[in-house]
Amino acid sequence: MKLKSKSNGVAKNQVVEKSEKKPLPSNISASLITRDMREITQKTGNVYESVYIIAQRAKQIAAKTKEELTAKLNDFSSPIDNLEEVFENREQIEISKFYEKMPKPTTIATEEFLEDKLAWKYPEEIEN
Repeated sequence: MKLKSKSNGVAKNQVVEKSEKKPLPSNISASLITRDMREITQKTGNVYESVYIIAQRAKQIAAKTKEELTAKLNDFSSPIDNLEEVFENREQIEISKFYEKMPKPTTIATEEFLEDKLAWKYPEEIEN
C-alpha cells in the first residue's frame, strides 16, 4: 500500500480518526495485551498493511500527546532559570506522572483500528 504525502513526496498512509476532537480514551489498559493477528489482518487483508496503518496513527497520537505535555510544562518554565531557581514543582511532577501512566500510543491506535474508529485512503483515492 502506498499513499502519497504532500509534504515530502514520500509514500505514507493518510490515517485519520473518524470522530473529531475526541479525548484520549481512559478505558484502554496501559498494560500489554496479546492480540489475534487474524483479527488485525481481517480489516485490510494484509497484516503488514494493518500494522502500517496502526503505526501511522500511533505517530499522530504521540505527536499530539507530546504537544499537549510540552504546552503544559512550558507554563512552569521561566526564561531566566538558573541552578538556584530550579526547584521541585509538585504540579509539574503530577502532570508528568499522569502522562507516564497513560496508555501507549500504539495501544490506543490498535484499539481504534480494531473498533473501526480509523479511516485511511489509498493513493488512487487521494488523486481522484
